[in-house]
Amino acid sequence: MAKKKGKPAEIEEEIIYVSKSELKREAQEFHQLGADIAKMGKKQRDRLPLNDDLKEAMVVADKISDKSDAYRRNLNYIAKTLRSTENVAEIQAMIDIMLNKNNQAEVMIKKIEQLRSDLISQGDDLINATIEEYPALERQKMRQLVRNAAKEVKAEKPAKGYKELFQYLKDAMM
Repeated sequence: MAKKKGKPAEIEEEIIYVSKSELKREAQEFHQLGADIAKMGKKQRDRLPLNDDLKEAMVVADKISDKSDAYRRNLNYIAKTLRSTENVAEIQAMIDIMLNKNNQAEVMIKKIEQLRSDLISQGDDLINATIEEYPALERQKMRQLVRNAAKEVKAEKPAKGYKELFQYLKDAMM
């Protein structure tokens, strides 16, 4: 028989095989995400972009959190609902931001405390550099606060000026 010279051979699509253990890991990740959402407070959950089914499941989870088997089944339902939800990446990103917010604030506070100590010890040179970096700061007020804090540190008095300097820097930097 002769071959027909019409259409070129169709391109076969590549089939991607997913192992059973990979599917289980993915299911466990959804289950953990659902558990994390269920553990959050109601105000935090309101900030998440959850669909109506997930919101209803979270209300049920709040009601039955003390009953272990029912709570576990509800978490399984939440995980199943999350698998079919399109914006899972967006939900995960919001949760990461909420959980990491405290860490970022702690790092910023440590940075402000270090800057305050450096300002007291180094004086005008660092004040000028800090004002260039953060234009919201006022030069005269900064000098006054640094001067007062330095006096208090030398006299070992209660640190009113020390705290005022920290608060001023915090307001400008955060």
